[in-house]
Amino acid sequence: MKVTVKRKAHFNAAHRLFRKEWDADKNLDVFGKCSLPNYHGHNYDLIVAVTGEIDQETGFVIDLKILKDLIKTEIEEPFDHRNLNLDVPEFKHLNPTAENICVVIYDKLRKKLEAKFDIEITLYETARNFVTYSGN
Repeated sequence: MKVTVKRKAHFNAAHRLFRKEWDADKNLDVFGKCSLPNYHGHNYDLIVAVTGEIDQETGFVIDLKILKDLIKTEIEEPFDHRNLNLDVPEFKHLNPTAENICVVIYDKLRKKLEAKFDIEITLYETARNFVTYSGN
C-alpha cells in the first residue's frame, strides 16, 4: 500500500526575472515589474510530498524528522533570505521563475532521497500563484 506524507516549509527570498540578452523594454514587456533591476521578494511556501510503501517495522513511509532536516539543509538554509539571482549557484544562468525554483528544489531533494520514493514539490510564490513538479 502506497501512502503520501507531506512536509510544509517556508523561506523568504528575492529575485529578478529577466534575460541578459534582452533589453530593458523587452524584459518589461515579458516579465512586467518582476524585471525591474532592484529585485523584489516573496514569502515562499513549500510542500514536499513523499510517496512510498509503509515500512512494516516503523509504520512510516519516511521519518518526517529526516525529511524536515533534508529540507532545512538543502533548501531553507541556502535559499532563505537570499537573492536567488546572486546568492544561489543554481540560478547563476537560470531565470529564477517559480517553475525553475520548483524544479531546482526537486532536483536537490531527489538526489538525497532513496529511489524507492516518488516525490512531488509544490511551491507557492504567493497565496494564489503556485507550481507543482514531480519529475515529469
